[in-house]
Amino acid sequence: MATRTKTGNTGKQRPSYRCTECGWQTAKWLGRCPECQAWGTVEEYGAPAVRTTAPGRVTSSALPIGEVDGRQATARSTGVPEFDRVLGGGLVPGAVALLAGEPGVGKSTLLLDVAAKSASEEHRTLYVTGEESASQVRLRADRIKAIDDHLYLAAETDLAAVLGHLDAVKPSLLILDSVQTIASPEIDGAPGGMAQVREVAGALIRASKERAMSTLLVGHVTKDGAIAGPRLLEHLVDVVLSFEGDRHARLRLVRGVKNRYGTTDEVGCFELHDEGITGLADPSGLFLTRRTEPVPGTCLTVTLEGRRPLVAEVQALTVDSQIPSPRRTTSGLETSRVSMMLAVLEQRGRITALGKRDIYSATVGGVKLSEPAADLAIALALASAASDTPLPKNLVAIGEVGLAGEVRRVTGVQRRLAEAHRLGFTHALVPSDPGKVPPGMKVTEVADMGDALRVLPRSRRREAPREDEERR
Repeated sequence: MATRTKTGNTGKQRPSYRCTECGWQTAKWLGRCPECQAWGTVEEYGAPAVRTTAPGRVTSSALPIGEVDGRQATARSTGVPEFDRVLGGGLVPGAVALLAGEPGVGKSTLLLDVAAKSASEEHRTLYVTGEESASQVRLRADRIKAIDDHLYLAAETDLAAVLGHLDAVKPSLLILDSVQTIASPEIDGAPGGMAQVREVAGALIRASKERAMSTLLVGHVTKDGAIAGPRLLEHLVDVVLSFEGDRHARLRLVRGVKNRYGTTDEVGCFELHDEGITGLADPSGLFLTRRTEPVPGTCLTVTLEGRRPLVAEVQALTVDSQIPSPRRTTSGLETSRVSMMLAVLEQRGRITALGKRDIYSATVGGVKLSEPAADLAIALALASAASDTPLPKNLVAIGEVGLAGEVRRVTGVQRRLAEAHRLGFTHALVPSDPGKVPPGMKVTEVADMGDALRVLPRSRRREAPREDEERR
């Protein structure tokens, strides 16, 4: 670390530079921090004089924790049950939540709906937009029917003006869209910069704690999907929510990343449509294809989004390749997991008809399956497509598949089976020792891929390698 020296006659210390991400200090500006390797985070800051802080007057006496009144932190419902689920029951007075997501995913639509449904005579709501005009927000409110007499709207980009609106409206809930568009004239830098975001967030957090006002901040994300701005922003707020979803699909997921008032394994499901956004208490129907007869290359599984089980469908299609290197295309599935299942089927399942064929695999409804519990369903869908043999009707497959072909246990098997039974599925393939089984449901325990492949009709399973041998 460079030493600080004083200038000739002014007696002032030379400016120093500090990384806003990790705190590393230097006497010269650098474009990239050598400590954390982050770009554009080294900023100038003044060298404060060394002072000793004397004890001061306390604002309130310290109490035994058992005597602290916890009723002041009781959550209040937002009027949107799926949003309350992720928050842990609702918004706590004085809590600050950060909602981040990609452009166009529906953040503003969701929060405008929350603003209207949570507004009442006793609890006013102030919606501040820095990205749109007030008339544009009004048009969206008319479209999604988010009009309420106790919902106040303001279009501001100045932090002082936002604080002035708080004094005038005295809201119980503040929604700021977005924190990167607000700037303080007291701080140098453009809106959205490190210093501006830190100052705006700090001022609003102080105002929320002093007024016992709940605050929802909208945050931008980078091209990598991380929340834009300094990491300090995520540390300061009480709740961090991630708004996920494919813009070409109807499903939207609100996932808790940080929550000081509840668990972080809850997920809220929403459906985005022309009339706005609505919560889905039972979203499994979006991920299934209703058909009278089973089709080759399809298999159902039960995935866990947080603590919520969702039944999803995996589809696979294999065709003769017209090029030397066969295609491997996936949608909603991890390419590495699909490639792994192909290798296991060829080596452990003795299915040789897959190596020289184009293979397409996908999920239904835009859901993304990334947990290993979907391995068994992926493998069975590929095997079913290779032999052109449908799996039995009303069958779900749950389990992780290892490179040795073994089927491993996964978490939450009982919850997955209960959800499948609730939706009418009668047969399940699971790893050994699944625990309590729902009454009326047939559960088959499989130890390896050889056991799992026995659900395919035996005659058709033999035809696929034979046809491949004749072709060679």
